[in-house]
This record gives sequence, C-alpha cells and structure tokens, in this order.
Amino acid sequence: MLNRRDTMKITGAVALAAYTASRTALGAQSASASALKLAGYPYDRVQSIRDGSVSVPGIDAEFHATNIYELNDQVLGGGGAFDIAEVGLLPYMTKYIDGGFRGYVLLPIFISRSFRHRNIYVHVDSGIEKPEDLKGRKVGTPGYGASSNTWIRGMLEDEYGVAPNDMYWIETSHSSDKKGGLNASSGGGSRYHLPGDFPLENGPPGVDESELILSGACDALVTAITPRVVAEGNPNVRTLFRDTRAAEQSYYRDTGLFPIMHAVAIRATLAADNPSLPAAVFRMYSQSKQAAYENLASTTVLRTSLPWAAEEYEDTRVLMGDDYWRYGIKDNQKELKSVVRYAHDQGLVSRRIDYRDMFHPSTLALTG
Repeated sequence: MLNRRDTMKITGAVALAAYTASRTALGAQSASASALKLAGYPYDRVQSIRDGSVSVPGIDAEFHATNIYELNDQVLGGGGAFDIAEVGLLPYMTKYIDGGFRGYVLLPIFISRSFRHRNIYVHVDSGIEKPEDLKGRKVGTPGYGASSNTWIRGMLEDEYGVAPNDMYWIETSHSSDKKGGLNASSGGGSRYHLPGDFPLENGPPGVDESELILSGACDALVTAITPRVVAEGNPNVRTLFRDTRAAEQSYYRDTGLFPIMHAVAIRATLAADNPSLPAAVFRMYSQSKQAAYENLASTTVLRTSLPWAAEEYEDTRVLMGDDYWRYGIKDNQKELKSVVRYAHDQGLVSRRIDYRDMFHPSTLALTG
C-alpha cells in the first residue's frame, strides 16, 4: 500500500517526465528571459503568477505545479527542467556548502514557512508529557536532514534545553529511497557530518514511522508529513503539544521566528545573462503575495473555503504584523542566522557560512 509521500512522488514524477520531455524537444535548456518556466506548490501566494495577473513585464511565465521531492530533484539533482523553482532550504544549503553546487542561486522569496510544534508526536503510553521528557527517548523520523526537522531540533534545544544527541534517532527506510541510505540528505546526496557516536541509525527496511511507534520501537515521531497513524485517527498517538496553536503562537511571541522551509531559486546562467531578472522575479512574487493578502481580507466574497478566513487573517496580523509572510534578507535575518547555526551544529553541513552568499547579490537589499 502506497503512503502519501510515495503517491506524491509517483504522481509528480509521471507528470514531470512528460513535461521535461516536451521541454527538451523545444530546446528549453537554453531558455531566454522572454519565456520562463516556473515551478512550485500552487499556494494562494503564487495564484496571481499562475493566472497571469502579475508578471515580469514583457516575459511569458508558465507555472508548473509539483511537489518538493521533484522540485529538489530538478534543482539539485541535475534535471534542471525549470528556470525558476521552489527548493528546500536545507537540501539546497547542504549541497551548496558541501557539494559546491552553483547551478541555481537563491532569491529571498521564502515561499514555504511553517511553525513545527504540530509535527512532534508521542505514543500516549510513553509517559512523554513535555519536551524535556524526550531526553533519552527513541524518535522516529523520515529524514534527519529535512528543513522541518532541523527547525524542530533547533526549537527543542533553544527553548527547552533538549539537544539532538539527547534523543536516539531512527531514520525510517523509505526516507533514504534513491539517496544512498543513512546520512544521505534529501535532494542532493550530501552526507551528514555527525560524530561517530551520534545516536542515529537506519530503521528496519520497509517499516514506516507509524509502524515504529505502534510497535514500541520508538516513543515519539518528528515528521512534517502527517503520519499514517495520525491521519487514520489512531487514539494511541497524539501531538506532544496538546494545544499546538497556542504553543506556536507563544514561540513566535518569544522569539520572533517564523521558520523557513523553502525558498525560490533561479538558474544561475539565466541570472548571469539577464542581470535585472532576479530583482524583477522578486517583485513579481511579492506582488502575488500581496494579492493573496487582499483575498484573505475580503469579506465581499469568501475566496477560501474557510468561513472565518478574514477574522483569522486579522488575528494573524495582530500577532505577526501586516506583512507576516516576509520576503527579503533584511526582514528574515533572525531566521537565516538560526537555520545556518542549526545546520552546522546539528551535523548537516561541515562549516558555517554567511547566509547571504547563497542569494543573488542584486536581491540582498530588497524587501517586500
């Protein structure tokens, strides 16, 4: 039986194979700035790009909706079907630092962000009632080096004093599909840089996180993708934080951090040949985000399938500010400094870098 992750991979791969074939037939690898191929998830904040309401003047843009597995493979794995694409921040960083990757350069468009307290699960009989109780426990995860899990470990250490090596990590087998097994980082094959005695091992072949926690092989799960056992409503597994919304809002009040999962990358040769393009693309994404804000605020008609979307939007603005989904380097320095520190301290990369090095120079001063 296919799990949700595998279904996403297969569906995206089939669509992308056909799409890439058509691109190759048209000589798309030498695309100019007169026509751009964009890709990412079909968020509300890119809808105006998808429908053509906003654009880079004089440039036709075609948006291809797919998932992060295919996006990472295309950007970091050499496929290169897209001129501009969403990419996982940690997979990009690991390949940039330890793989010398320079095929794409980042734009400070932080297209995917999420608080992650909701992604820590525990067995109800584990005796784990608070984060500190995770010390000495076995934790299953579908990918130690994922952006989401990196933020979770950073939060646990900074806020609760629970260091990564205070837990015993079991990386489930399907997390390393096509990536080379233990210590392989999604989307680029970079190895973890962990001490030999770090408590991390491969889980049993073919056994997912849900089976691990139900069998007692682990006490908790850390995963951005809702585990099957939770999706099915099994009463034996619950979130660590019983009120995840309250915990995440408290975290934001205390730290000011809105964790970054994915950024947007542009093909380096395209940016070099069209020096004004990176800033123009940044403005296009910013304008599309603003249109999404306006839709959320509208009370004339409900543009989302939530009865109180406008009220939720207003509550979020009160807590996080008018432009809470911030783009640009200046307004995201805390997040970028944190994630660079986490990546190095957690053994995902061999050295720390200046986070600005990963971004196109023309976009460093942009806000929006």
